[in-house]
Amino acid sequence: MRLSRPASALAATALLATALTPAVGLAAPKPAESAPAAAPSPQDTANKVLATVNGEKITVADVEQLANSLPPQLRQQDPSQLLPKLIDALVVRKSLLIAAQKDKLGNDPKVKAEIVRAQQQAADSVLQAAYMTNALKPMVTDAAIQQAYDQFKANFKGEPEVHARHILVKTEAEANDIIKQLKGGADFAALAKKYSTDKGSADTGGGDLGWFKKGDMLPEFSDAAFAMKKGETSSKPVKTQYGYHVIQVLDTRTEPAPTLDQVRDQIRAQLERQDAQQVADKTVSQMKVVRYNLDGSVVQPAPATPPAAPATPAPAGK
Repeated sequence: MRLSRPASALAATALLATALTPAVGLAAPKPAESAPAAAPSPQDTANKVLATVNGEKITVADVEQLANSLPPQLRQQDPSQLLPKLIDALVVRKSLLIAAQKDKLGNDPKVKAEIVRAQQQAADSVLQAAYMTNALKPMVTDAAIQQAYDQFKANFKGEPEVHARHILVKTEAEANDIIKQLKGGADFAALAKKYSTDKGSADTGGGDLGWFKKGDMLPEFSDAAFAMKKGETSSKPVKTQYGYHVIQVLDTRTEPAPTLDQVRDQIRAQLERQDAQQVADKTVSQMKVVRYNLDGSVVQPAPATPPAAPATPAPAGK
């Protein structure tokens, strides 16, 4: 159990990949004497079928393409919930397409014109993206990422963090009894495994919750934990919506700056956004751009702001 408010999800692409892996890897086990199967290639994975509509396939690649087109807030959904929604959406799209083809709507002149326009827009988008990618390659280098990281690290101000473990029980009396046992020399991890209703932390780490910031946990829990010193155990139970906690603070620190490997992708994306604007501005500046009003007249450029006049020197004193 993580005693926290809902947190933002990891990168959507990584989440989707996590969700897709078990979905497409349910092959029956081979006999023990068979040689281990080679790992599927990325192309094989992309071509894995997740659904069919009238025999027409919906693949992993289709799902990934749709996921990448979603707004960030939608991509933050839990993968186990997002994946079925994406497949359902693609089933609807595929069904509509099959129905439209059956009705021969592609022969309608208006529809044909829209298809041609959409194809041209798609081709234009591919060319624009290719130009931007080529222009960014020499700009977003490893050296540029390192420089940005060094600046980020120099300015990083970490928040206070606590490393704690806890034992969660239903009643205050149970919590007080555990505190009494701890004062008598009982082992915290053993008591957590025996009594804690938070089996996730109790069974794997003796109640260990790892490092957390004050805002990561429920206010009652954080207030108590951050008021304690290293090695201190709560002298009275801490009540939250989950029950009663006995908390032990293992260590305290100021949050360290993340390593370059941890933030490399975020820095790269930030540099690409910044440099993309520079590329766009430079490319436009090399073109002859004429803008028109709705009445067809040419938009006149705004007059340049004249430089400020130099200050008049004060007259010399007599």
